[in-house]
Amino acid sequence: MPVDDVVVGDVLLVRPAEIVPVDGILLTENGTFDESSLTGESMPVTRTQGEEVLSGAINGSRAIRIRALRTGADSQYQQIVALVHSAESSHAPIVRLADRFAIPFTAVALVLAGTAWAISGDSTRFAEVLVLATPCPLLIAAPVAFLGGLSRAAKSGVIMKSGAVVEQIARVRSAAFDKTGTLTQGRPELVDVRPAAGFDAEEILQLAASAEQYSSHVLADGIRRAAAARGLVLHAAEEASETATNGVSATIGGRTVVVGKPAYVASLAPDTVRATLGVGEAAAYMAVDGGFAGILVLADAARPEAAAVVSWLRVHEVERVVMLTGDVHSTAESVGTQIGIDEVHAELLPPEKVRLASELQPRPVLMVGDGVNDAPVLAAADIGIAMGAKGATAAGDAADVVILVDSLAKVVDAIAIGRHTLRVALTAIWIGIGLSVGLMIVAMTGVIPAVVGALVQELVDLATILYALRALSGPPSGLRPDAVSHTAPNPSSTGSAQPPGSASAATGIP
Repeated sequence: MPVDDVVVGDVLLVRPAEIVPVDGILLTENGTFDESSLTGESMPVTRTQGEEVLSGAINGSRAIRIRALRTGADSQYQQIVALVHSAESSHAPIVRLADRFAIPFTAVALVLAGTAWAISGDSTRFAEVLVLATPCPLLIAAPVAFLGGLSRAAKSGVIMKSGAVVEQIARVRSAAFDKTGTLTQGRPELVDVRPAAGFDAEEILQLAASAEQYSSHVLADGIRRAAAARGLVLHAAEEASETATNGVSATIGGRTVVVGKPAYVASLAPDTVRATLGVGEAAAYMAVDGGFAGILVLADAARPEAAAVVSWLRVHEVERVVMLTGDVHSTAESVGTQIGIDEVHAELLPPEKVRLASELQPRPVLMVGDGVNDAPVLAAADIGIAMGAKGATAAGDAADVVILVDSLAKVVDAIAIGRHTLRVALTAIWIGIGLSVGLMIVAMTGVIPAVVGALVQELVDLATILYALRALSGPPSGLRPDAVSHTAPNPSSTGSAQPPGSASAATGIP
């Protein structure tokens, strides 16, 4: 049924992997939800019967029932959309680059033409001077430069929505970043394998990944990817079942393998030992044939290029870099320390992000995010950049720039292209104005007839337009892609691993 037809009190069935349509009270015993796009919490959260579930959250692997607490128009997702519209309407209009030169240039041209007429007493002198007052550097050359910049950005996977955005991003002085899915990968990666006595790291990873083939849980996906990266062959199960929110059980090669939450695994393997986890880490426990087999530790690690991007911004005149996230303080601080952001604001709701972005100085302020919860602050910032490779329609609609490639390094490319384009546009304008004013001064003497002047001003137009086309190409950003490590974490024989994006990653700064 259409979401607008839902009324308070309706009982709704939400199938596995579906988006929760309205805010509601959970009627099912429990359920797991991905709320990362709403709150910034990187790991799935478990809700129990009677707790509130927010619209926009993605249901896990179990069908659940909720009782509608609010209508679609009043639910969390629609409140975020309303906040986006409010933020967009509060934007000050951007004065176009060419408009800043138009009135002074016109005034100078009229003064020169009037002076020539007054001195010579010949009214045709007025026309001879004005013929050379070509407006094409403003009307054509600057837009050509901006279109060239937009084209160059699009070829590199960055969509800028207007020439005004190019001008704004070139002048950025503060940058704010969301955490989950922006500074981090947005999907948990295996960072450590801790086998129990009698097992080795490769063996339990292979068994766990084989069992997790039959699970849709986000941690299961991370375990499978880690096994594939190490070239481990996954075995088919003779029998497999998943207990929603708890874990998966499979019979593989005659052995019973269980992977899941500690309480669930401990109920089947009493010798299970709880792990000590670091900030932002989650663990999948494992039992084989009723005995504790080990622990797989996962974390949503920082992007390998994140530290290099932050360092590049600081070197290139961005005076302030901050993190605005809905995730918990400890996890946010840990990621900030890894990548070099020392100003971290955590556990924020969308209105709080908007307020902090509006108060951020110096300006213009750039905001980078990817989730639904980032849409309002992307709209409120002077320049909003959405990481659009994984969807996030609301964020992409609200942003001024959409990055189509799943790489934070494209933020650097966008700024570098914007700055080069603005330099080319300004130079083209000054070339045109300089040539025009010089020729007008010569024309005041009467040596350039009107017909000749008309032809000469066409040459001035051509020169400025050809120069403006330099925006189609330009110097690289300076962020060396070969200096950014993309190596996946690899458990050693002792079961240890270094998370990607750790402090030892190269910065890639020239």
